Parts: sequence; C-alpha cells; structure tokens
Amino acid sequence: MTADRRIEEITSRIRERSAPTREAYLARIRAKGAEGPKRSTLTCGNLAHGFAACGPLDKQRLSDNQTPNLGIVTAYNDMLSAHQPFERYPELIREAARQVGGTAQVASGVPAMCDGVTQGQTGMELSLFSRDVIAMATAVGLSHDMFDAAVYLGVCDKIVPGLTIAALTFGHLPAIFIPAGPMTSGLPNDEKSRIRQLYAEGKVGREELLQAESQSYHGPGTCTFYGTANSNQMLMEIMGLHTPGSSFVNPNTPLRDALTREATKRALAITALGNEYTPAGLVVDERAVVNGVVGLHATGGSTNHTMHLVAMAAAAGIKLTWQDISDLSDITPLLARVYPNGLADVNHFNAAGGMGFLIRELLDRGLLHEDVRTAWGQGLRAYAIEAKLSADGESVVRHDAPKESGDPKVLTTADRPFSNNGGLRMLKGNLGKAVIKVSAVKPERRIVEAPAKIFHDQNELKVAFDAGELDCDFVAVVRFQGPKSNGMPELHKLTPLLGVLQDRGHKVALVTDGRMSGASGKVPAAIHVTPEAKSGGPIARIQDGDMIRVDGETGTLEVLVDQAELDARTPEMPDLSSNEFGMGRELFAAFRSAVGDAENGASVF
Repeated sequence: MTADRRIEEITSRIRERSAPTREAYLARIRAKGAEGPKRSTLTCGNLAHGFAACGPLDKQRLSDNQTPNLGIVTAYNDMLSAHQPFERYPELIREAARQVGGTAQVASGVPAMCDGVTQGQTGMELSLFSRDVIAMATAVGLSHDMFDAAVYLGVCDKIVPGLTIAALTFGHLPAIFIPAGPMTSGLPNDEKSRIRQLYAEGKVGREELLQAESQSYHGPGTCTFYGTANSNQMLMEIMGLHTPGSSFVNPNTPLRDALTREATKRALAITALGNEYTPAGLVVDERAVVNGVVGLHATGGSTNHTMHLVAMAAAAGIKLTWQDISDLSDITPLLARVYPNGLADVNHFNAAGGMGFLIRELLDRGLLHEDVRTAWGQGLRAYAIEAKLSADGESVVRHDAPKESGDPKVLTTADRPFSNNGGLRMLKGNLGKAVIKVSAVKPERRIVEAPAKIFHDQNELKVAFDAGELDCDFVAVVRFQGPKSNGMPELHKLTPLLGVLQDRGHKVALVTDGRMSGASGKVPAAIHVTPEAKSGGPIARIQDGDMIRVDGETGTLEVLVDQAELDARTPEMPDLSSNEFGMGRELFAAFRSAVGDAENGASVF
C-alpha cells in the first residue's frame, strides 16, 4: 500500500535535506562492502590472534574465509534486570551459528547503566553520555574486522541508540538486534505511582515505598512501563532491525530462545558471502526513520527519542529535525495506552495484539512505508504478525496479527484512536525550542500561564516543596540541566512532587533544559529547552516571578517579558564546579565541552 501523501511529503523533505550527507555515507559503506570479508587479507599473525581461543572446528571455518563469522556485541551485566538474560545468549548464538556452518564470536562488551538505579543520583550525569561511549566501545570491538555481520544484544535507554549509531557507522555489515524481553507483570503501575505520591507527601515511609518498588521491578527483563527501554524495542522492530514479533517476549522462555537462534541464522544468511546481502546502512534509510517516528507517536513513546532518533539518523547520513517529529505527530493517531500514558504495561500491550497489530493498523492507514528493506528480507508487511512457538518447541512460527484487539482499552484500531495525534510536539517561542509530551496530560492542563520559580537542581525544588513554599500556581524553571552543564540527567524526582501540587488544584508546569524521558506523565513539561542555559540561552535570563506561558495546544513557550528587556539581561551563570568531579564525572569533561545541543541529538560526534 502506498504511504499517505503527508507521510510521503515529510519523507521527501528529509530525503532532500539529507541528500549530500546520505550520498556520501552510502558511497563509504558501498566501498567498504565491495572489499569483501577482511579476514582474507589479514596476515597470518593477525588471523591467528583472532581465533586463538576458538575450538578446532571454528578455527578451520575461520581459516578458509568461505563461511560467515558473526560478531556479537553484548550489553550483558547481571546487576541490571533487562540485561541479565543476555548471560546465556553467546552460547546460544555460537551453537546456532555452528548449525548452519558459520561461526560467532563476542566482539565487544559495552557498558549498560540503568537510569532506574542512578535516578536522582550523581551517576545519572553520565547516563546520556553513555550512549556515545557505547557507540565507541562497539566500534573498538568491530574494528578487528573479523566479522561478516553483527548481532547486538541491548535493551535499555542509551544502549540501543548507542548500538544503532555503531551499527550504522559499520553500515556495510548486516545487523540484527536481539532483545531480552520484558519482565513479567508485577505491581500495577497506577498503584506504584500512588505509593510514590504518598511518599512524596510523607504519608508512607521508606519501607512501604521500597516494598512497592520491589513488587514492580521484581525479576529478569525490562521494566514493564513504556519508557525509553521499551520504546527502543518498538523502534528496532518497526524499523526492520528485529526479526518479526520478537520485541516483547518474556526472557528465559522457549519462544525467546527460539527467536534468538532464528535471529542468529538470519544474520548469517544476509552477509556478503551469500545471495541476500543486506547491509544495515541500506535498511535504515529515510523511510525507515519516518516509520520509527510514526511508531513512537502511535505508541506514546519516550521523549528521549527526540534526541536519540536524531543522532541515530545522523549516523546514516540522514538529517531528522524536531519539526519533522512534531509534524509526524500531528498526523499519527495514538493507538496504545501503556503507562505512563495509561494503566497497562507492555505485557498487556503484547497480549492485546502487540507490534503486529499496531504495524498492520498503521500500514492499512498508509501511515508507514511498506516498501522498505528489512533485516528479515521482506517489506514491513511481514512484521504484521504474531510469533508463536512451533509444535516441537524448537522453532518460530508466525501467523497474521489478530483482526481484533485483545483489549481495546490498551490497543485500538486506527479508525478509533485514543487521540488523533501522537501528543509529542515541539514548542517554540522567545525561550527557544523545547519538546512536550501531552498524551498523558488532560486537555484542561495543557496550557499553563503562571509566575516562574527558579531552581538550579531538582533537589532545590524538593526542599521548597517540603517547606510548603509551592502551594500555589507556578512554572518550575529547572535550568543548568543540559548536556553541557551536567550531562543532562533525567529529572524524575520532580514527577511525583509536581503531580501532588497539580492534584491539589494548582496550575503547575515544568520548563527545563534537562530530560524527563517517558515519565513526565500528567504534568505539562517543556523539556530539552534549546539553547540550554550553559550556552547562554534565554532560559538563563528568566527571573523569579516572570510570567511563563507553556501552551501544549498551540506549541508555544514564552516568557512574557518585553523582548528588549529580556535581551538586556545578563544570563545567570552559577558555579557548576560541583558537577565536574566525583563518580567518574571528571573523565567526561571532554564530553561536556564537545557535546552538541539537544535539538541535534546531544551528541559528541
């Protein structure tokens, strides 16, 4: 089916804007791909080092240069629930590779930090930068040039974007992403949120809060709310970098293992040594990027991807802008209600029909490009399925996605959307540009005009809250939280506090050059403000009491001060030296100095 005219128009303008950089990128990966397997030109000493630890069979196969070798890049560690299941994957992958006459080696391990652990802590100031570290760590592993394709084992917030940037930098290699899946459902998300607010108000203690959190995050797998981690999995599937139906299958199940074995065999089938050569750099083109953005909007995905998708696209020579993302939001219906944009979790979403149902609905409405290349070797229609385990328990079988949603309150059809738009849009005004997610904000709460209260740290706001100084209408301006200031940590501590004040009947909003991920929730939040305060942006000129207007309906963000007066003010520049040392922050000084702005992906590349 041909894509909707509006989808085609936005895709065309991205293609035209990107033509010089995309053409140069394609020329590079085609030249590299034409060289063939590098192992054939390695010296004997090089090659001997490359397979010294392998068994006799793998050594023989690696010596003859005729069988494909698969590089495994893994984000395994056993502290983080989402990545702990990857401990078993390398052996599964090596054995599956041997079954089809190939080999597989772990090329690289990459760091995987959890924003849930570092939330509100000093370590969170390394989080965003870890994306680019992951890309570089992957490059180190693949630079051995021993591989004909790669599989990427990653799930969470910065890991998948970092791995994608690397996969596209090595875009001549075929790439398949292999997820670990979400943990089984625990304490309902609305109950978890209720306990958090009660704790913020001092009505329950730390023991009750820890019990609720432990019941929510209770086993192996991804956290089940729809934040950046699960948005990542949606993106990899809708952009054709997963095998169909693999995003939301629980860890350590027979189907999960069968999907892993299948992905391995598929990666080996699409190398340059065979007849289905499918380099990653040709899978991710302008159409795939647009499909990813549409999927983000249709599911109410994480605002972090207004940065990550820009950076991922740039790695393939594609120039994606916030305006593109905002315009696609305007024409994409919201088809999923998953917490914080609803009460369900991703297991409920998957049970209701999941990615297969969603993709079919969007394809039938013409909101996705169907004629894309995918790692699976077919167009996107092949992803409008559900994956099941075969009768013998060894392989994957696929059926058409269900015609009816298993739960219309969680997943709906394109002709009966929860909203006519994705609810993620760009704000513009005399404070610069920002992003707002209004899909979980009630319509009557989406416009706030109130005096500013200035904070330079989320803990300062909590102190004011505890002192009873915030029982009023106000706009919290939390600044010097951008990538140049302190690495742009997420500000989740603010969510329950501002939620309490809104529930008390106050008009409240947040304006920040920091991040909120998918958890900004019911309070209107203008985030990723660009230019950031550290760069002298207008947000650094706001003073306590200035009237701020956050309008999530018309897309405006303004301080209601005469422009001449605003321009004449000297930007406030507090002492930020406390952000420069401790918990490894001193090692990231070069990142803070070199990082670009949020609108351009907050990247050091």
